[in-house]
Parts: sequence; C-alpha cells; structure tokens
Amino acid sequence: MGSFDSLMQGFAVALQPLTLMYGFIGCLVGTLIGVLPGIGPALTIALLLPLTFKVPATAMFVLFAGIYYGAMYGGSTTSILLNTPGESATIVTSLEGNKMARKGRAGPALATAAIGSFIAGTIGTIALTFFAPMLVDLALAFGPAEYFSLMVLALIMVSAVLGNSALRGLISLFAGLLFGLVGIDLQTGQARFTFGQPELLDGIEVTIAAVGLFAVGEALYLAWQGKENKNSEVLKVSGSLWLSKEDWKRSWKPWIRGAFFGFPVGAMPAGGAELPTLLSYYTEKKLSKNPEEFGHGAIEGVAGPEAANNASAAGVLMPLLTLGIPTSATAAIILSAFESYGIQVGPQLFTQQSGLVWTLIASLYIGNVILLILNLPLVGLWVKLLKIPPPWLYAGIIVISAAGVYGSSNSSFDVALLFFFGLLGFVMRRFDFPAAPMIIGLILGPMAEQSMRQAMTISQGQWSTFFTRPISGSIMLIAIALLVIPPLIKLAKIKRLGNAIR
Repeated sequence: MGSFDSLMQGFAVALQPLTLMYGFIGCLVGTLIGVLPGIGPALTIALLLPLTFKVPATAMFVLFAGIYYGAMYGGSTTSILLNTPGESATIVTSLEGNKMARKGRAGPALATAAIGSFIAGTIGTIALTFFAPMLVDLALAFGPAEYFSLMVLALIMVSAVLGNSALRGLISLFAGLLFGLVGIDLQTGQARFTFGQPELLDGIEVTIAAVGLFAVGEALYLAWQGKENKNSEVLKVSGSLWLSKEDWKRSWKPWIRGAFFGFPVGAMPAGGAELPTLLSYYTEKKLSKNPEEFGHGAIEGVAGPEAANNASAAGVLMPLLTLGIPTSATAAIILSAFESYGIQVGPQLFTQQSGLVWTLIASLYIGNVILLILNLPLVGLWVKLLKIPPPWLYAGIIVISAAGVYGSSNSSFDVALLFFFGLLGFVMRRFDFPAAPMIIGLILGPMAEQSMRQAMTISQGQWSTFFTRPISGSIMLIAIALLVIPPLIKLAKIKRLGNAIR
C-alpha cells in the first residue's frame, strides 16, 4: 500500500467524531500552554501521561500531537503582545512582533504568525508523509546488532543536544540507564536494585518518572524562582486582525523559506526549533528590500521565524517515528508515552502500528486547520489567561500530577516515587542538568541491553559483530565520530588561538 492510500485511511480514522474531539482538545490546550510563559508542551504532555492507562493509543497520540502543534502556535501571542516568549522557539518572533504591536500593528503580526504557521506546518507534514516511509524502508534491514548500534548512536546524540553541557547531559543519561536496570533481569530472572520493594520488580514506570521530572520538578523550580510578570504590559489588540495587500506580498516568501528551514533542521539530531528560527530571521534580514525596518517592526521578521518554528515540529516527529530517536524534550516525553502502551518506536512502527502512525499524521493536517480557526478569534481569551496567578498554576500542576498517578495505579508507593523524581527534577533544574537524557536512558537502556544480548547470542559472543556488519559498523563509526570530532575541533581552535597570541 502506498503512502497516499495509507494517509487516506488515516484521515478516515482521524475524522471520526471521537478522534476529532481529542484533536480539537489537544489544539486548544496546546495553544493555552504556548501562551502561558514557562509552561511548555513537554511539561503538559508529561502531566497527561497517566491518561495513557485509560485512553486508547490512537486518541492519546492525536491529543499529544495537537498539544505539540498548538504550543508552537500559542507561543507567538505572548511574544508579540507581552514581549515574553511562551516558548524558547518564539524568542526571535518577539524581536519584531512586539515592535509591530507597539506601533498598533498587533493584528497583522498575529495574523502573519498564524497563517505562516499553518502554511509551514502543512508543508512540514507533507514532507513527513512522503519522506518518513522512505527512511523506514532503509531501516527495515536492521537486526539486533543494528538496533544496538542505533541505540548507542541515539544515546550519544541526545546526551549532547539536550543540555548546555555535554558532561551534565552524560551524567543525566547514565543516571537514566541506571534507573533502567531496576527490576527483574529478563535473561536470568534475578531482581536488580529493587531494595526488597516488590513494587519495583516490574521496573520503574516511565510515566511516573517523566511526570515527576518534567511536571512536578518544573513546577517546584518555577515556584522556587517566584518570578511573576506583574510589571509587564500586555498590549491591546486594536484594529483589523487581517493582512493588507502589502503585508501579504511581504509575508508569503518568508513563509515558504521558513518552512524549508524548519523541517530539515528539526529532523536533525541537533536541530530543534531555535536554530531554524534564527536562520530564517537572518535570511529575511539579508533578503529584505526594507532592511532598515528590522529592529523596528518588520513583518518578515515575524512571518519567517514563525513558519520555521512550526515546520520544525513536523521535522522533530520524523526521527522519532522512524528511528525511535527523540531530538527534543517533547519528543522524549512522547517516546515515554509509546513505552506506556508497550509500543516499540523505530523502523517496525510503520508496519506493526500502521493505523496509529497514519492516523497521527492525518491528524496533523487537521490540527493545522483547527489551529488556524482557533488562533485569531480567541486572541482576547489567550491574553486574559496571562492574569492567572503563578502560585495557583504551579500548585495545580502538582495536584493534578499526584491525582493522575494515584488514579492510574491506586498505589501510594507510586505517588511517593513521583515526588522522589519531582525533587530530583527540581535539583537537576536548579543545577542545570537536563532531564530529557535521563528519560531517554530509562527508555532506551533496557532496549539496548536486550538487543546487545540477542546480537551476542547470534554471533556466539563475538563483540566484533557490531563492527563487521555493514549497517551496524557504519552507525558505530558515526557514533564514535560524534564523540571524538567535537573535542578535537575544540582543541584545534584553542591551539590556533594560542599560536595567534604568540
């Protein structure tokens, strides 16, 4: 069956009333979350992870996709009206968007952000539709040795890209790998690191760890900071929300260029949404016929970065769905949701869970339309949400987290484990240790161990199998290069600088 036929079947499921309702709720909640500064899609999806025990997988992932796309949309509202990015990826939007708002052009700024997000999000989703199956066809040649090599590559990449320090990223990653060893060893049947607690025999539930680290830990950290936007001025939206003919003329090319920055960079292991927005802003400034307007409210500086931001969201999903490699904190949380359903993300996902994947992709097309309809008429409502007292917000996050975990298992031990990871998340946030590598280590560690043991059994204990098999060896060489080359480049720069000083 071709990609187009599979996509049509996905639309048939995604347009069913119940699935459509979950998509609509996801878009609504995601936009709300994007508007609230400091509350991102990773935290929100982590907060909703306990629902995976009650809600069918297809509906849940449609909800998560709506939240992810919606948060990318919503962050532009606070960037433009409050000069406070709701998401790190919308920092660039605030440079020109807030200047436009101060000139009384908040409406066109919000409109070009919304329409550009819709167009670029749709282009990114089309690219995901047709490029992802091609990548899967290549990856279907994988055996246990190749899977282990891929896990090694994933672990090395995420430790480097999900934090400001490679050392802190590696420490967080190895802590996750250690937590992944808790429970019964599937090969020998022996209990490992359970400390006599029967609740730990099945291992640490990824959902509890993710909710604790991201939701509870982040809420505790934000409450500890005690920062509020009391003195920030929320600019009113006056005049028309629509674009003039000149605005359309100046926006449509940045929308297209932004999409072609966002998707490929978002799909890269070190991509994310921040880099393409910066590249888009720089490009638009260089190509603009009115470069003197940049810094004073150039509409191209809103249109391009917002398009790049939303196209990158589709890009981030490609390595996650095809190879099981998360390239952002939000992707790491979605990976843990797959784990909660017992679904192994990777090359087999498109064949074993074809209906789920294509429904999810179809829902992205529908979600883009829903978000365009929601974004402009409800701007006034989103602005009012900025008046919610932060202490209420943080307390609500902690209460909902505890209630969700207890409701899913009826276990006070799980609630205690939640707060253990919450306190750990607070300490990690306080000292700038990234939490995402820990979750990834917890998920990928056991999978890597299982693949390694299977590969060793097949090769009769020969470690060389990971290097003599062509695909596995190539992946291992890439992993080694990622470890070795960056320090060598840094050393060469230091040496060159030393020679220049002499």
